[in-house]
Amino acid sequence: MSRIAKAPVELPAGVTATIQPSAVTIKGAKGSLSLPLGAGVSVVQAEKTLEISYSEPGLARTKAGAARAHLANMVRGVTKGYEKKLELVGVGFRAQVQGKSLNLTLGFSHPVNVAIPEGINIETPSQTEIVVKGIDRQKVGQVAAEIRGIRPPEPYKGKGVRYAGEQITLKEGKKK
Repeated sequence: MSRIAKAPVELPAGVTATIQPSAVTIKGAKGSLSLPLGAGVSVVQAEKTLEISYSEPGLARTKAGAARAHLANMVRGVTKGYEKKLELVGVGFRAQVQGKSLNLTLGFSHPVNVAIPEGINIETPSQTEIVVKGIDRQKVGQVAAEIRGIRPPEPYKGKGVRYAGEQITLKEGKKK
């Protein structure tokens, strides 16, 4: 059996799992998430744990390991949630949330408006910081990557949108 799939997923207090033949739904204090199961993968609830098994070797084994990792991420998401922090580096670069959109001033000739998807919460503690929060790990990472993709850090001065703590290797400028 897959080594990842062997480890059971612990369900903390306040988290419930609903298991159907084709999907598993996890409900917690922050919301609920659903995971469709691949062919050959099954989930069984024993007390306060979820155990993953697969029927045939091969592709189902990898699907079982992935399903276990997704279930663990879902349990953490409905209890604690996920967040990604972004920084704006550059003169005049600003961010602010207005209603259901994020307004960015990134040195273009026009302001950039990003629609905030359902299930995602975006905060701007200061004009140069953006915090993306949510219960779905994949969605939080995708939204943060899309915001970063609008103006990724450039290699000569490091200006742009970067993840908090991200190290940018700067190139040396042109020599005379």
